Amino acid sequence: MRAAVQVFHEQGVEKTTLGDIARVADVPLGNVYYYFKTKDLLVEAAVDAHCEQLDALTAELAAFPDPADRLKALVADWVDQRETAARFGCPFGTLATELDKRDDGLDRAAAKVMRALLDWVESQFAQLGRADAAALAVELVAAYQGMSVLTNTLRDPGVMATQGERLLSWIDGIAGR
Repeated sequence: MRAAVQVFHEQGVEKTTLGDIARVADVPLGNVYYYFKTKDLLVEAAVDAHCEQLDALTAELAAFPDPADRLKALVADWVDQRETAARFGCPFGTLATELDKRDDGLDRAAAKVMRALLDWVESQFAQLGRADAAALAVELVAAYQGMSVLTNTLRDPGVMATQGERLLSWIDGIAGR
């Protein structure tokens, strides 16, 4: 599954073959076919893996006692991936964008993962006492997706680092720090 997530991110769904995934996973192609009869089933499993990664990340962030610190740690995690973003874009955003061009339901599965991220971010802003938590959540996630696209388009990890610093200051301002 990790190989599928990696290859879909690096090549895109349409360009990826099950053989590509088998090569990266270092397993025989038959093993991939055994567990995933079609590429769409593998894409669906990759979306599920992104959801699991988000769940694991938010569980890690729960260790921070303050919601502003949790949000800042989320931004720091995004910024830490700036080299990957410069080369391939946001791991999930690029997949969601590609799946949106399809009409087979995988776009709706991807939307659930993005909705889970928005809901978690919104809950952090709500814990800060913000009545506009939903709008702030969209603003933060949209800012990340935007900086990820620019970082990738310009092949410049510095864009993400600079914008990440701006987001950290923005969060401090919202938290009254």
